[in-house]
Amino acid sequence: MRWIFIFFISFVIISCSNDEKTFDAGYNDGYAEGYNTTCEIRATMVYGHWDSKDYSKGYNVGRIDGSQQCLADKRNGNVQ
Repeated sequence: MRWIFIFFISFVIISCSNDEKTFDAGYNDGYAEGYNTTCEIRATMVYGHWDSKDYSKGYNVGRIDGSQQCLADKRNGNVQ
């Protein structure tokens, strides 16, 4: 019985994951999308937790920062 209880608790803890609706997750997705799109590297797939205000805000900030970094890298000759 004790092992069943330990297994059950472990399962519950492992299954309670963060679904990444944070500002940081949105920023990272937005940065990658902004950089890759502006530099015409490749299309970027993101999960897009658009129902989360924090994720959406982070995505928008990250997209701007990623685009600006691409333009800076182009000016410095780091990206063609």
